[in-house]
Amino acid sequence: MSGMHRNRLKHGGLSLQRAIQLLSAALLNGYIVGFQKGKIFTGGFKTVCVPVLNCYSCPGALGACPIGSLQATLGVKHHFPFYVLGLMTLFGVLLGRLVCGLLCPFGLVQDLLYKILFHKRNVPKKIDRPARYLKYCVLFVLVILLPAFAASESGITPPYFCKYLCPAGTLEGGIPHVLLNPQLRKTAGVLFDWKLLILFFIVLASTIIPRPFCRYLCPLGAFYSLFNRFSFFQMHVDKDKCIGCRACERACPMVVEVTKNCNSAECIRCGKCKTVCPTNAISWNFTGKVPASEPKAIETADKA
Repeated sequence: MSGMHRNRLKHGGLSLQRAIQLLSAALLNGYIVGFQKGKIFTGGFKTVCVPVLNCYSCPGALGACPIGSLQATLGVKHHFPFYVLGLMTLFGVLLGRLVCGLLCPFGLVQDLLYKILFHKRNVPKKIDRPARYLKYCVLFVLVILLPAFAASESGITPPYFCKYLCPAGTLEGGIPHVLLNPQLRKTAGVLFDWKLLILFFIVLASTIIPRPFCRYLCPLGAFYSLFNRFSFFQMHVDKDKCIGCRACERACPMVVEVTKNCNSAECIRCGKCKTVCPTNAISWNFTGKVPASEPKAIETADKA
């Protein structure tokens, strides 16, 4: 049996990653009545921020999106988002971008779209690398700066990212509400058309390259990426076991150079590198400690 098959974790015929993604999507959007009646859940739990990008207006959403909550709090004068930033920081310190790889429903959508039989392309490095900084611009400009400083006459600023860009909000909230409410269909205008256009391009791009929204535009992914190097959850590559085949790098949806920097800010900890490694050289844990065999590997490499 090959190492690839030894490492493939199955759960009811699904990979472990896919099983966790589906479970997360079901738990975070489990308000079935909302889809039946076209109304959002307004219970007490809706005030709790979930760790992922998950539209507050989705009929099935049981919690609040951290990016939406951050904008809403910053948009009110004399309010600082202690709770939201504190919770986001906690998730970042514990998990880093593991949230993106295993828990995010919109990440799951992109993963499934990429499975569609369509011509796949690699983005040239000269375009890919600078484009990755766009998500940080989205985070600091649309999510933080504009809500905090571009106050309207009422003293409350609109959630710019949610209103003008977020494709997850369009898919999870906008489209279901328009389909379920005839009145909204009559009033949907240019802004909704603009959001549909953005969603269309993200969907199309997701069939050609893996995780385009995560790579280039997601502000929550940008925030969590700041914690990847020192979060409790860490990836490790055993240099003694690694044979340099680079199967891990070919499998990585985020095009991370796994053998050079497995805890890159771009790594979403999806586990694909670990799954395809033929020698079980890649491991992960929540302690942040390097496995016992790795110091020896590093020492050997230094002597060489």
